[in-house]
Amino acid sequence: MGRARVLLVDDDAKIVRLVQAYLEKDGYQVVSAGDGLEALQLARSKQPDLMILDLMLPGMDGRDICRILR
Repeated sequence: MGRARVLLVDDDAKIVRLVQAYLEKDGYQVVSAGDGLEALQLARSKQPDLMILDLMLPGMDGRDICRILR
């Protein structure tokens, strides 16, 4: 079985780098997005096992992303 894939979505690059470093250290494969549209595209193409999603994003917020993916 491969490493679990996590999609990390946040518009703050510092937070993305910090959380990504911790997750990768623990063996997760991490892909990241900085906005809602990119998150939707990556969710569909990469099919992550888990999404860590900021609710307050510019444009499309985290709740919108959840509704669309559901």
